[in-house]
Amino acid sequence: MSAARLASRVALITGAGRGLGGTIARAYAREGARLVLCDLDTEALDETRAAVTALGAECLALRCDVSDRAAVDAMFEQAGNRFGTVDILVNNAARVPGSPEEAERRNRHYAYATTPVPRRSLGIVASLSDDDWLKWWGVNMHGVFWCTRAALRFMEPQRSGQIINVASVSALGAASVHSPGYSASKAGVISLTRTTAYDVAGANIFVNAIACGGVMTPPFEAYLAAATEAQRNSLFQMVPAGRLGAPEEYANVAVFLAAGGHYLVGQVISPNGGMVI
Repeated sequence: MSAARLASRVALITGAGRGLGGTIARAYAREGARLVLCDLDTEALDETRAAVTALGAECLALRCDVSDRAAVDAMFEQAGNRFGTVDILVNNAARVPGSPEEAERRNRHYAYATTPVPRRSLGIVASLSDDDWLKWWGVNMHGVFWCTRAALRFMEPQRSGQIINVASVSALGAASVHSPGYSASKAGVISLTRTTAYDVAGANIFVNAIACGGVMTPPFEAYLAAATEAQRNSLFQMVPAGRLGAPEEYANVAVFLAAGGHYLVGQVISPNGGMVI
């Protein structure tokens, strides 16, 4: 049996309830990590805590709103009190498009992209409200910064660490033209990844991003359940692989980045089924 790649290392994962964050937590538990998990959904958080504990991982589970700087600092203080340090940070918590209005825009976009019709404006950006734009930044951008800054207070003195920011293929192209605010916030995550990586690489801290394509998580499952067959076909037609990615496929990348032994600094790895090549 191979040695656990994250044995005894302390990993803090945000948005660790259901979906990708929970899957990453389970993958890290299998690799021997000690875990600090946070989410706003306490029921989902309890499910993940129980799962990783059953896998033998020591776990501290905390409800935390990462868009609240004081709450983030308190969470890292508790992590330090429990484990003494944080070796790995996975900035996974995010707000994702899921409202009925966003679903309508998504369907309009997919139909336009996969149907031979005359070119026209989709009317998306011009129709956005202030809330449509502003609602993404608290969790998707500020939360990543608050958590990164707090993690570096452990990592810089010890001169080691891995930070993995979960971005999106939406930041690399027009995959989420239906949600410009989401795309822009994820592009901000990639920019912060690169600037932070340059800043701290000399302290043996490696910062990289995973720009996820479509992930078969509960929000996407809900969208697909409500979509018509034609709408689902339009989505899958846009993905050369013909399917969404399984959370486990993304978690495998997160394990690789967390384990170290690589020479990646400020890189963006994008498992996306060929949506952006």
